[in-house]
Amino acid sequence: MAYKLRTATLDDQQRLHGLIERSVRELSANDYTPEQIKEAIGNTFGVDTQLIKDETYFVVEEQSSGQIVGCGGWSFRKTLFGSDFVKERSASELDPASEAAKIRAFFVDPSITRAGLGSMLLSHCEAEATARGFRKLELMSTLPGQRFYAAKGYIYTGDHYHELSPGLKIKFISMRKSL
Repeated sequence: MAYKLRTATLDDQQRLHGLIERSVRELSANDYTPEQIKEAIGNTFGVDTQLIKDETYFVVEEQSSGQIVGCGGWSFRKTLFGSDFVKERSASELDPASEAAKIRAFFVDPSITRAGLGSMLLSHCEAEATARGFRKLELMSTLPGQRFYAAKGYIYTGDHYHELSPGLKIKFISMRKSL
């Protein structure tokens, strides 16, 4: 199959929501409980329209059908993870000379894993961040995503527990990379 990468638009939101939900439900099932997944979809795992407006969020489409099969982005803003509905958000811009750009919201269609879609997106995001003057990257990985990012040179920097609802937390892995 042939794929093409393009900048996401606000018109993609509905299709992105569907892809993200499918991806999380299937690819996170071995690492998170059904309750964690249910609470995280649409809240922690979801579309961040700031990334789309900043033109730093991308989709991979299957060329023949136009179906979105992957998405991910990077940011020059302080927010590290989460959809529009996460409370801990900051639209403040980062200083490329001293701060790390953020790798954000990577999801792939569960029927097309290990086909290079995540690698395509990550390479593109790293190149864009570098072109904007950033020399460091950081991200908040899901448990199933940690192996992918480690294989791409990202280093574990700690565990992070995000509260989904009172008494229910989800574990993420903080990672960094120097360019």
